[in-house]
Amino acid sequence: MSQPPLLSASAETRKFTRALSKPGTAAELRQSVSEVVRGSVLLAKPKLIEPLDYENVIVQKKTQILNDGLREMLLFPYDDFQTATLRRQGRYMCSTVPADAQEEAQSLFVTECIKTYNSDWHLVNYKYEDYSGEFRQLPNKVAKLDKLPVHVYEVDEEVDKDEDAASLGSQKGGITKHGWLYKGNMNSAISVTMRSFKRRFFHLIQLGDGSYNLNFYKDEKISKEPKGSIFLDSCMGVVQNNKVRRFAFELKMQDKSSYLLAADSEVEMEEWITTLNKILQLNFEAAMQEKRNGDSHEDDEQSKLEGSGSGLDSYLPELAKSTREAEIKLKSESRVKLFYLDPDAQKLDFTSAEPEVKPFEEKFGKRILVKCNDLSFNLQCCVAENEEGPTTNVEPFFVTLSLFDIKYNRKISADFHVDLNHFSVRQMLATTSPALVNGGRKSSPALQDILHEAAMQYPKQGIFSVTCPHPDIFLVARIEKVLQGSITHGAEPYMKSSDSSKVAQKVLKNAKQACQRLGQYRMPFAWAARTLFKDASGNLDKNARFSALYRQDSNKLSNDDMLKLLADFRKPEKMAKLPVILGNLDITIDNVSSDFPNYVNSSYIPMKQFETCSKTPITFEVEEFVPCIPKHTQPYTIYNNHLYVYPKYLKYDSQKSFAKARNIAICIEFKDSDEEDSQPLKCIYGRPGGPVFTRSAFAAVLHHHQNPEFYDEIKIELPTQLHEKHHLLFTFFHVSCDNSSKGSTKKKDVVETQVGYSWLPLLKDGRVVTSEQHVPVAANLPSGYLGYQELGMGRHYGPEIKWVDGSKPLLKVSTHLVSTVYTQDQHLHNFFQYCQKTESGAQALGSELVKYLKSLHAMEGHVMIAFLPTILNQLFRVLTRATQEEVAVNVTRVIIHVVAQCHEEGLESHLRSYVKYAYKAEPYVASEYKTVHEELTKAMTTILKPSADFLTSNKLLKYSWFFFDVLIKSMAQHLIENCKVKLLRNQRFPASYHHAVETVVNMLTPHITQKFRDNPEASKHANHSLAVFIKRCFTFMDRGFVFKQINNYISCFAPGDPKTLFEYKFEFLRVVCNHEHYIPLNLPMPFGKGRIQRYQDLQLDYSLTDEFCRNHFLVGLLLREVGTALQEFREVRLIAISVLKNLLIKHSFDDRYASRSHQARIATLYLPLFGLLIENVQRINVRDVSPFPVNPGSTVKEESLPLPAANPLVTPQKPGIALDNSLHKDLFGAISGIASPYTTSTPNINSVRNADSRGSLISTDSGNSLPERNSEKSNSLDKHQQGGALGNSVVRCDKLDQSEIKSLLMCFLYILKSMSDDALFTYWNKASTSELMDFFTISEVCLHQFQYMGKRYIARNDACQIAAAGQPG
Repeated sequence: MSQPPLLSASAETRKFTRALSKPGTAAELRQSVSEVVRGSVLLAKPKLIEPLDYENVIVQKKTQILNDGLREMLLFPYDDFQTATLRRQGRYMCSTVPADAQEEAQSLFVTECIKTYNSDWHLVNYKYEDYSGEFRQLPNKVAKLDKLPVHVYEVDEEVDKDEDAASLGSQKGGITKHGWLYKGNMNSAISVTMRSFKRRFFHLIQLGDGSYNLNFYKDEKISKEPKGSIFLDSCMGVVQNNKVRRFAFELKMQDKSSYLLAADSEVEMEEWITTLNKILQLNFEAAMQEKRNGDSHEDDEQSKLEGSGSGLDSYLPELAKSTREAEIKLKSESRVKLFYLDPDAQKLDFTSAEPEVKPFEEKFGKRILVKCNDLSFNLQCCVAENEEGPTTNVEPFFVTLSLFDIKYNRKISADFHVDLNHFSVRQMLATTSPALVNGGRKSSPALQDILHEAAMQYPKQGIFSVTCPHPDIFLVARIEKVLQGSITHGAEPYMKSSDSSKVAQKVLKNAKQACQRLGQYRMPFAWAARTLFKDASGNLDKNARFSALYRQDSNKLSNDDMLKLLADFRKPEKMAKLPVILGNLDITIDNVSSDFPNYVNSSYIPMKQFETCSKTPITFEVEEFVPCIPKHTQPYTIYNNHLYVYPKYLKYDSQKSFAKARNIAICIEFKDSDEEDSQPLKCIYGRPGGPVFTRSAFAAVLHHHQNPEFYDEIKIELPTQLHEKHHLLFTFFHVSCDNSSKGSTKKKDVVETQVGYSWLPLLKDGRVVTSEQHVPVAANLPSGYLGYQELGMGRHYGPEIKWVDGSKPLLKVSTHLVSTVYTQDQHLHNFFQYCQKTESGAQALGSELVKYLKSLHAMEGHVMIAFLPTILNQLFRVLTRATQEEVAVNVTRVIIHVVAQCHEEGLESHLRSYVKYAYKAEPYVASEYKTVHEELTKAMTTILKPSADFLTSNKLLKYSWFFFDVLIKSMAQHLIENCKVKLLRNQRFPASYHHAVETVVNMLTPHITQKFRDNPEASKHANHSLAVFIKRCFTFMDRGFVFKQINNYISCFAPGDPKTLFEYKFEFLRVVCNHEHYIPLNLPMPFGKGRIQRYQDLQLDYSLTDEFCRNHFLVGLLLREVGTALQEFREVRLIAISVLKNLLIKHSFDDRYASRSHQARIATLYLPLFGLLIENVQRINVRDVSPFPVNPGSTVKEESLPLPAANPLVTPQKPGIALDNSLHKDLFGAISGIASPYTTSTPNINSVRNADSRGSLISTDSGNSLPERNSEKSNSLDKHQQGGALGNSVVRCDKLDQSEIKSLLMCFLYILKSMSDDALFTYWNKASTSELMDFFTISEVCLHQFQYMGKRYIARNDACQIAAAGQPG
């Protein structure tokens, strides 16, 4: 092979020095040199090896594969993946979507929302997915060994002798006991008599191997040698024996002999018997455990002293009797797996574990149960006519509870209305006939059977939810009573503490009259508040009680006024000024357990744990008004459609239309027509004691106020489909409070007089109106009033309307929408409206649709999260129906925006839930629509083009996992739903899709390799996501094609890359090689021709030939990359070795390949590792296992700069070529620490050593042996391969680090242990002498590296490492 012409020394020097920067220090200089070296011709990029056509090979070799005894290692299983539907689990008895909602819904947005809440979950299940992660995530893997057999070694016996036996015994944490006993004569030939007992001091100790000895001494000095020992692991039992002496007990041994001991008292004897029996029990349990584990004490004979017998034999007689062959088999099958002993295998590391993904579910803040027990005032009497009955309040009161947050200045819950009046007090009100539960939603007949009207009439318990708990949240109770007059006048009798019986009778008389006449009108009366939380963690302040009952002030009624009052709540001097009503409100709060029964949600839908008994009280959930910020928003999962209406203020002091308009009541109705005889809808939630749903609601009345303020909240169940005629109608009444006017006996008592009308259409531009509105008031209400329009110049359109006060906006009203089917976001609404017009974009004008798509970027964050599944489903639908690339790209840009927003708010779990459970590819009709996977891949390619917007492409890189996961799920659903799984792999997807995938890989990889410095996070994420995608493509696509994509990826990397790129590359290989069917992908079978008759003819590869890398593509690629990485600096080597070792650990622990034959077959894939290790034998051959690492910074102070040093490299010289290496000697040797092995004069480079070049100087013997070793190799196993495994790359001569060596040797030992005898004999038969010598050198290094050095050594090593870690710098 001809060499390229070499440059002259001077030219080379110029090129070299030109590339150097201006170095300031030795370390920087070395760094510069190192980079120049890496960029030079020395580090040629290894050529890519074309993979085999996998699909064709398995067809051609079908017979061979089917006849293979281990064919499950060669074929993918047929049932590898499937799609499944999972029933959506809610917490309700029935669907939250009203029965006829789907038929009623006309708008696309409402329809899609309903579809989202009604649909089940769609999953793709991978049967062997548990095997597709790291070895730590394998199923059935024991995380840690129960216990290894304990052995005592000579090296530790020396240490033990140095230590005091007593202290050692106690250190073990085992059982210890000592004391005086009488010992009978041990000689069984002489019968034991009273006189033969000798008093001895006995000491029970635990040995290093866990067994126990009972030593005895003449005196208490136990530091001396004992007079004798009883080995308790040979003891069969301890029993009392009083035949010869009192308080005696006998130790029965295995050899039928026994020991007789006696104590001084019965208590002492029992203590000794108990202690010894406890030890025997421990011994027995340990032996049984060993039997279960199959662990056998191979060193029993050595570790136990004479006379001990075999403790195991007596417990496990069947093991003792078994034949030698069975014993060997048992040992080999049940021996602890080699990698169990590897420290890395024992480390718990969950960094690579995927997060657990749950379906969308309703989530709540801190939930609080509020129990309303009693409201009692000091003014009390019996209200019954005959004065028989309990003493109660003298008139009915009504309590409204809600939560106020003074930190953020807002009301954070809906109102919860409670009627705590005694039955006799309720009788004072004129009864209204209750209607059934047939209000806003048409509930199913079954639901009416469950929810009994009677049980819902008088709620006493409510569940409030608080998303952001903190101590400044108050539970506020507002108390109202029946309208009678002014608040001051009504409260006066309740504020005196004098004798109240006469006052009570007077108040009762007035109250009865008012209840009969004005029973439906309420007036404000009092308020009270209490704190809820002790802290921001949501711990309830259960000790807090309600404040005094403060009288309401008619000028400070609004919610804003309430917030100001609460702001002073903790200021006693301010609160002392407020007038107090004498009474007590008893309301308790508690936490809500997860299995709390019998409650309904805010739409009155019962939970699963609901009893149908009408006597059980029902608890009501109260709607929380969650703040509109993304981090507190959850994707909606249930149907909910409520409108809260708040009349706030009426300015009526200037009106001239009505004679009297003072005690003003507002009646609120919800109507769907403005015709004269149209009825209001029965969809307003009723108050306690009344029907569940009503047609109208009244706000509390203020006596003699012409400009009344209101604080009432009216809750409405909106119809599923709103239209332009839906509106709120406000009717104003003057209520006559005084019924004793002079001379009115002849006139009919008029209670209420109409004094105006106002209306508020619900929809504006198709969306529900929710801001504060100022509305004019009309004196009349003609038919068709909604059609009225001012045209200016005194003209109008529509019916004639008489306006009050010149049509000034006199009424202030606000509404609050809590809906999961209507959005208030203009951009989202417009987009869906346009899609509906154009059938999801099928007939859309590209430019128009793009305009609406672009406007979606301005959508509010909380809206995006709330409607996340519905929005994404629609975007993917538009993607498959788009006819222009511009539309597809803009859809993808919006999806990128949505995905980025979710991540930035820390809500990526919602995206994971969406992809795993909610995403469902549209039914595929070849002529009409395209597939999501193909269109999305093409759009991603466009966005990744260098000319495209780099901000968008960076987001796509950073969050690429989402897009690849969608591609994967879309592919899986497409294959199964269109029955394409049965097709051959290369026919499953069209060529256009193969092209799109290849393009996206080729576009993405340069982004990864070029942006790793500027945008490390995006590059890292994109690299990992691409690996996961390619790994999963093996499940669906042509596997040969996927191999080519891996080659495309690898081709963007080169030797000498920065460390980060090596990390990316090996992370990619780690993920791909963790595929659950990695072994079948590598086809572990012979590819030779002809029959195999002798083991010498076995076609096994022991080196990385091109043929091997083609046939066993993934393992070949991994080994080549590990080989290349071994020529790099330490951090890179560690990454590569770790990936290889972890993969081998996974094979070892994989229960699908547990048998010897499986493991031997796996080993054939890794035999080239022998060649790789032999190439690096001199770097591995480190026999001094020094525990005291030299601090590399100690030689030269300025070397503590954190710059990686250049590593020693050598260029192997081919025989017969004269290379002028003086340049290398002088410059490389002196500056960068690169030494040539062919020169005897080694430059002194001690001054430039650092951590990476430890032991970097080549020992003379290894230096001298390299040339002949090289020439000899060319005639042996490597004769078909140029320059060993790595082509013409640089061979390093620095020694490897001890942790690297140990990891490589563990891999070596695993393959050696797993490979079949035939494979080993073949290797020995084919290897050259020098290779055999190197093979045994490596084996010998194993003995040195894994030699047990003793406890003392380990302790000193640990101390040394702690000291080194504690040193600065």
